[in-house]
Amino acid sequence: MNSLEKLFSVKKPIIGMIHLAGNSEDEKVERVIEELSIYNEEGINGAIIEDYHGELSDIISTLRVCRTLNLNLVLGVNVLSNPYLGFHFSEIYNTKFVQFDSVQDKDLNLENYSLFRKNSNALVLGGIRFKYQQPTGNSLEKDLEEGKFNCDIIVTTGDGTGQETPIQKLKDFKNYLGDFPLIVGAGVNHKNVLEQLSIADGAIVGSAFKPYQNTYEKVDRNLVRNFMDEVRKLR
Repeated sequence: MNSLEKLFSVKKPIIGMIHLAGNSEDEKVERVIEELSIYNEEGINGAIIEDYHGELSDIISTLRVCRTLNLNLVLGVNVLSNPYLGFHFSEIYNTKFVQFDSVQDKDLNLENYSLFRKNSNALVLGGIRFKYQQPTGNSLEKDLEEGKFNCDIIVTTGDGTGQETPIQKLKDFKNYLGDFPLIVGAGVNHKNVLEQLSIADGAIVGSAFKPYQNTYEKVDRNLVRNFMDEVRKLR
């Protein structure tokens, strides 16, 4: 059992994104409660609280509320504006993992990162050749070796939000990583999830759960349900 299975207690976990969209902090929190409830009831395994459309204050308000909810979800946090804060929030609000969009050496303050990670119980989901990140110019082998050293679970994507991750990319990653866990972090939907998860060990899903793949929209229960109906064919 690898670190991903231990974290989620299931093979091929699905992690839903919380984008923190809304016109006010109260509206954002209300939406978070609604979306997390849908994820929980439809069998999603975890959720990432991310300041994609929000601010740090929205993350704090959301994590405070999450402590009061009775959810069977493994929660994590991705602070896009300052990912190192994820370790701080994890300690205060007991989230189980943090996400960094890149854990390549060139994108980290390695001294600070190593210290934060050493003192944290949170696992790190780390991006390698992740969307919108500048390439290192190194070989795939070197990039993945950095990933294995700098995080617990590697995440990769295609070129952008909602864009399918090439299956050959996943195969190339997995051929090198072996048992080291790999998550596909973008572009997974109900039509391609079986193929994507035939290679990857889990998936982060955001825009596929929204009408028109618009991240400002609310999570749609039927989209989540249809997606999870496909995932259950693998279990």
